Amino acid sequence: MRAEAEAHLRALVGSPEASLYDDQWAAIEALAVDRRRALVVQRTGWGKSAVYFVATALLRARGAGPTVIISPLLALMRNQIEAADRAGIKAVTINSTNNEQWGEVHARINAGEVDVLLVSPERLNNPGFRDEVLPRLTETAGLLVIDEAHCISDWGHDFRPDYRRIRQMLTDLPAGIPVLATTATANARVTADVAEQLAGFETGLDGPPQPTRAEVLVLRGELDRESLSLAVLQLARPEERLAWLADHLGELDGSGIIYTLTVAASQEIAGFLRERGHDVAAYSGQTEPTERQALEQDLLAGRLKALVATSALGMGFDATLGFVVNVGAPASPVAYYQQVGRAGRGTPKATVLLLPAYEDRDIWRYFASLAFPPEQHVRTALSALAAHGGAMSTATLETYVDLSRSRLEMMLKVLDVDGAVRRVQGGWTATGQDWIYEQDRYDRVAAARRDEQALMLEYVATDGCRMRFLREALDDPGAADCGRCDNCGGLSIAAEVSSASRDRAGDRLTRPGVAVEARKLWPTALANLGVDRKGKIADGAEQGRVVARLTDLGLGQALRDVFRPGVADQEVPVALVQGMIAALGDWGPDVDAIVGFESRSHPLLVDSLIGGLSRYLQVPVLGRIAIRDDAIGPGQGATNSAQRIAALSRRSTLAAEDVTGRRILLVDDLIVTGWSMTLGAVWLREAGAAAVFPLALGSET
Repeated sequence: MRAEAEAHLRALVGSPEASLYDDQWAAIEALAVDRRRALVVQRTGWGKSAVYFVATALLRARGAGPTVIISPLLALMRNQIEAADRAGIKAVTINSTNNEQWGEVHARINAGEVDVLLVSPERLNNPGFRDEVLPRLTETAGLLVIDEAHCISDWGHDFRPDYRRIRQMLTDLPAGIPVLATTATANARVTADVAEQLAGFETGLDGPPQPTRAEVLVLRGELDRESLSLAVLQLARPEERLAWLADHLGELDGSGIIYTLTVAASQEIAGFLRERGHDVAAYSGQTEPTERQALEQDLLAGRLKALVATSALGMGFDATLGFVVNVGAPASPVAYYQQVGRAGRGTPKATVLLLPAYEDRDIWRYFASLAFPPEQHVRTALSALAAHGGAMSTATLETYVDLSRSRLEMMLKVLDVDGAVRRVQGGWTATGQDWIYEQDRYDRVAAARRDEQALMLEYVATDGCRMRFLREALDDPGAADCGRCDNCGGLSIAAEVSSASRDRAGDRLTRPGVAVEARKLWPTALANLGVDRKGKIADGAEQGRVVARLTDLGLGQALRDVFRPGVADQEVPVALVQGMIAALGDWGPDVDAIVGFESRSHPLLVDSLIGGLSRYLQVPVLGRIAIRDDAIGPGQGATNSAQRIAALSRRSTLAAEDVTGRRILLVDDLIVTGWSMTLGAVWLREAGAAAVFPLALGSET
């Protein structure tokens, strides 16, 4: 059978010389011969996908059903489908971008024409797929594959609730169906956790037989990447990092990826590099799916020097890349190893460079704030669902729970996996099952992530071998000095930047003014909160402006210094005054009066901003959006549109002179949700204002 397996491998990789590693064959034999469960932890590029495609070919030749692969990203799915086709394996996918093809896919599966079905973990939470398609698949599947299996574990670097549903799938899977879990980024703790979950749990005499932990084959290899040369270059200011890219990007071999921590940074850097003549493009979770695919192909074909990307271009993107540069450090060595693993596949040498920044820690803190919600929010949601009885949409539930849409949906998915709620057509229902808030587990996850952040700072500062550091952070027992990194003397990175590039980068980063689009629709079900508004916002704000976003590389730092918790209230700093003047000059709103927001948290900042604008524009201040109920905190409801509108409606009121026919500049310090500006503009328009133009120092996004 090994000879047969190697024939399939040669078809898969297109090489008559290809042969299986011993560990690859051990995994394939466990799956295709012994029908066992296996966990493969091997470095990126090792050939984990070859294991499940060759095992699929062997199993299908012996009458087994199709392989089901749970795969996290569309880019990975596309690569896997192309690879399978080379080996004569017919693979299809069900995901959020091809729902018009689902019927055809299901028909082909039922007809036995499909060898491999790739599904995203989010599909497992779709009621129709979960209740109708998934049971048939698990009964008839020949092999179940869980790619990027570290996401099963709560210790994973990227929490994905739908991966937790896989644990239940494993418990429900009929005996005799082999299971393969693969990952390149698991330390010893995650490996043990995933192996335990992969094993399933012992059941009573009436339950289906389940494997014991001893039956799970764990194959863990060394994580060195001999093609990668790692380095860190510490430059003091954002404009120096952009200038370095402009001056040295062309010196890096081939095409590659420039990773950033935020969407704003990806857009900023890509725009600057294009101005300097480099063929690059921005890529993030906000990029349309069709555009993503086109950009990936342009990078693969060498039509782009680089994609400037967030982690949305991550797991499983398979290309021959000569470099990965990180502008800003990921929050953990695990995440960093995952990203740098995009380089050096199919090429003997690749450069990996980290350009860390002081503001990285601010961004880590922001993402850490999006952890699992406090218990009071969970109990409120469960009570609201129980009282409602039938299905309640997420939008309606928002009016009861003070959480953003994304955090609320994440919480509901966890509750669904835990059996406390159930997703149905039309929304969510409570099951009535008891549910325990696992504070200890959430505290462990938070502590682990803080430890990982500390390790990342140690990586930046270390004078030891960088590859050895990453391998030890992932508990690789074979970790040794690589001889290739900057600290080992194998790679030298020029730190010089030209004054011209530095000046141009500085101009780009301090270029003020970001457009703020007016909100067009009220959230649904506001009546639940006593707010009589619905549908379109007929008379609201015009397009507004902020000087910069908190996540911007340039003036964003000045904003972060002002709004960082614990910083004393102050007048508008000179850099932001200059930015405000430049933004106004570029924008040029036709206004004849100012109305500002009253502030408890930054009264000096806001008063100096309003007064300065009045003097500069030579227009009067007609009044305030005043605070009438201090019992409602300034940020109350800020994570949820409906809750925010209700809180603002109770907290504030318009207190101004006659604004009839006036064109108002509505001024605040920071735009978080946009609803303060929206409500203020609506109140002014209802009072007779002809137009309202929002203006603030900054915005969170």
